[in-house]
Order: sequence, then structure tokens, then C-alpha cells
Amino acid sequence: MTKLSVNINKIATLRNSRGGNVPNLLNVATDIQEFGAEGITIHPRPDERHIKYQDARDLKPIVTTEYNIEGNPIKSFIDLVLEVKPTQVTLVPDAVDAITSNAGWNTIKHQSFLQEVIGEFKQNGIRTSIFIDTDTKLIEAAAKTGADRIELYTEEFATQFDLGNKNAVKPYTEAAIIAHKLGLGINAGHDLSLENIQFFKENIPNLAEVSIGHALIAESLYLGLENVVKMYLHRLQ
Repeated sequence: MTKLSVNINKIATLRNSRGGNVPNLLNVATDIQEFGAEGITIHPRPDERHIKYQDARDLKPIVTTEYNIEGNPIKSFIDLVLEVKPTQVTLVPDAVDAITSNAGWNTIKHQSFLQEVIGEFKQNGIRTSIFIDTDTKLIEAAAKTGADRIELYTEEFATQFDLGNKNAVKPYTEAAIIAHKLGLGINAGHDLSLENIQFFKENIPNLAEVSIGHALIAESLYLGLENVVKMYLHRLQ
């Protein structure tokens, strides 16, 4: 069964917009897990515009499911992950000023760097994942970095699915097959929603985990957080 990890960045964004501690990030993380989600994801950025580095520390005892920290492995991020020791670290090559993640790793160009960083995380017992596009050569190179998993960057699929192009899932299916043959676990995330998640799941073999934030929180404004978490879980069965 594919696990649902809920990205709570948007909860932190709402909290930060007024200062103070409403909504309470830790309470929301606790509730999401009680609603059935199998993981919590955060993506702290250097400017701390949503998740703060202290949030990552404070969430550690709260997250009793899988704890996934995403981010660009700059020194401050590496130090944070080694301190917190989450279940999984997902490496994302986002620029400092990026609004959201918009590309996967060039695992050929950055292979030696990724090998070094991944080696350090794995020595500390942290599962590693690389945010990546569906290019076969990049996936083959990802396997050589020592990563445990890849996270397929799904924005293109989601965009095309909204336009009625269901064939857009085919590169992701092929990428998943190749990754599995190479011994890589398969995660996915970015713009997955209640509208497309079941179709995506049905077409991606060996899909271990999806990380969903923006759409899930937006849908919850209308349908309620508990309802939406359970709707995702149903579609992923």
C-alpha cells in the first residue's frame, strides 16, 4: 500500500502570516496522524518563510509515523537533518528564492556531491531520497549515488492530467519500472491532488509514498482536514 505523507508547510505559512502560534503546527501534525496519515513532511527553506528550523526540531517527538524532511542540502540544512535524524531526507535542488520546487536533480552533473551527502546521511541511519524527473539516464545515475529512493517530480503529469491528457503518466510508469529494477524505492510528489491521485497510483508500480501538501490543505478548506486525509487514503488503497 502506498503511504500518504502530508506536507504541512502551508500550515506554517498561515501561522507566520499573523505571527503567534495559530494554527498550532504541532497540534495539526498530531491530528493529521490521528486521521490516518502515515507520515509528515516538511520543507524548511533558508529564509524560514514557512517551516522554521526550530519547527523541525519541535516536530521530532510529535511525529510518530514517518518523518520526512525535504530541502536543498546546503550546510545549514545538512546540519539540521543530522541533528533531528528524521526517518527520511529528500534532497531537492531548489534555489534559495524559489517559490516552490521546480526541477529535479541532474544526478549526472552532481553525482559526486550527492554521493558524499547521501553517504553522510546513511551513516546516521537516515533513509535518503532524490527529487528527480523521469529521464532514464538521470534515474540510472541516481542509483549510483547510493540513494535509497527517488521522488518523482509530478508537476508535468498533474498539468497534463488537468488538460485531459492521461497519456502523460506513461513516462512516470516507465521511470518507476526502471527505478525498481535498479533497486530504488519510489516516492512521488508535487501537484498531486484528489482529482489525479487515484489514477496516478493505479499507473505507478511499486509506489511506496506520496508527499502532498498544497492541494491537500487547499481541499481541506472546503471539505475539512480529517475528511480530506481519509479521502486520500481511500484513493491510495
